[in-house]
Amino acid sequence: MKRIALLFDLDGTLVDSVPDLAAAANRLLAELGRDPLGEAEVAAMVGDGVAKLVERALAARQVEDAATATCVARFVTLYEANATARTRPYPGVPQVLTELAAAGAALAVCTNKPEQATRAVLDGLGLARFFPVVLGGDSLAARKPDPAPLIAALDRLDVAPAAAAMVGDHRNDVLAAQGAGAAAIFARYGYGLATLGALEPAAMIDTFAELPRALHGLFGWD
Repeated sequence: MKRIALLFDLDGTLVDSVPDLAAAANRLLAELGRDPLGEAEVAAMVGDGVAKLVERALAARQVEDAATATCVARFVTLYEANATARTRPYPGVPQVLTELAAAGAALAVCTNKPEQATRAVLDGLGLARFFPVVLGGDSLAARKPDPAPLIAALDRLDVAPAAAAMVGDHRNDVLAAQGAGAAAIFARYGYGLATLGALEPAAMIDTFAELPRALHGLFGWD
């Protein structure tokens, strides 16, 4: 059986993390004397890393006098303390990952979320065992849509880009995959469908359970 590598985004792809992201953002906003954001508002802010999420949350509540760097640090502290309070894997994620690992697929996480927070989520939800390689937005000098994190992950997994796919829910995932020479599988069920625009991923899935079928279509992989 052909050995393939699968690189996964985290938020909006493996896990529904918006409830905990929104809770941390709203605690931060409350400390600044601002009204809370709805979860749908926060979902639209996800995908470009923590600094951008915080920047967008502050802008949405007209916070102009706060030091952004200080607010980012405070958000991270608030978030990491409760990173899996309400965050859950999407339906089918543990089962499909178990099947993929058992079949010999090499698995990694490539996300723009900070690595420490990423590992906290994976550990808290019992998913860390699937991923020998985890790269966050602060693991390297570059982050998605730059292909560098994907190339680094594939190098550590010892799999060529032609035998790899990036699974994610944001245009950054598609651009990074295309830049790395890997296939892009777009998770339509996540947070970033509106970001896709005219980009054309190699495949799309509406549920995580559809991933094996997409892999069969792309790689003839069972």
